[in-house]
Amino acid sequence: MTIAVGLGFMEFPFSSADSYWKWVMMCEDGHIDSLWQTDRLVSEKPFLESVSTMAAIAGATKRIKFGMNVVSVGLRDPLLLAKQCATIDMLSNGRLLPGFGIGNIKAADWKASNTDTKGRGKRTNEALEIISRLWNETAINFEGDYFNYTGATIMPKPVQNQLPMWIGGSSKAAIERTANYGTGWQAGLETPEEVTPVIKAIKLALREKNRQIPEDHYGAFFPFHFGSKDNKAVQQIYSTFSKKLGIDPDTRVVVGGAKEIIQRIREFIAAGTSKFILNPIGNSDEEIFDQTSQIILQVLPLVEELNQNKKKE
Repeated sequence: MTIAVGLGFMEFPFSSADSYWKWVMMCEDGHIDSLWQTDRLVSEKPFLESVSTMAAIAGATKRIKFGMNVVSVGLRDPLLLAKQCATIDMLSNGRLLPGFGIGNIKAADWKASNTDTKGRGKRTNEALEIISRLWNETAINFEGDYFNYTGATIMPKPVQNQLPMWIGGSSKAAIERTANYGTGWQAGLETPEEVTPVIKAIKLALREKNRQIPEDHYGAFFPFHFGSKDNKAVQQIYSTFSKKLGIDPDTRVVVGGAKEIIQRIREFIAAGTSKFILNPIGNSDEEIFDQTSQIILQVLPLVEELNQNKKKE
């Protein structure tokens, strides 16, 4: 079970495209495992569109992997999404890590696009089946409540023999969806204590369906900041977590240094995860660059030690 650390953002924190690409290359050269972009179509705050961001990263890099955390399938056409993912995977020589979910019901995307949230779970399930089949079959016929295709095919197929299908969400429906279609599961803001029963439930559902997800295909997410809680950006995210989301930021945000970050990673590993998306907290380009540099210089060597110790076990 290999432990890997990626970095990702929700909102776009940079002052310019040039700063973003400087950060991307810092991650590429610093051996960050993967880059991730949260999906949001309608927002007053800056959000990069996740699928086109994947295509851009594919062209700008050679080594690093990248994924959507997670794309809102309920708002997208499955044939187009399957084709986009296959194209990006082919052009990147197999580095795409697609993540899928039904989409946040509170997001402005639904109302702005006059899209009914009723039935979004079943619509997503139909779409995931279509996407998976398009990646793996020559041509498909599909007749559902939301989508109908006759002789649909896409070429080229993904380079990866089985293009990953990471599923997000911790509800009973998301657990069932992961067991039915997923090749991995990605947590959101869940704590290690909250992740444990979700992973157990997914594994139980997988056994019932005679399916398997590799042991190292369970992921965790948490924001971090090297420094103190007095930092303005940290105070802002603490306020968002406590006042807007109604959750305790201390259990979901790691502030301090490499010791505290590794401790949280260890807690998640004990809960059953081994893949990590860490969210750097900062209010300027330089803060984000510094936070990223600290992860590369201080945390990645400790992660490598964890991997070496696991090989000896």
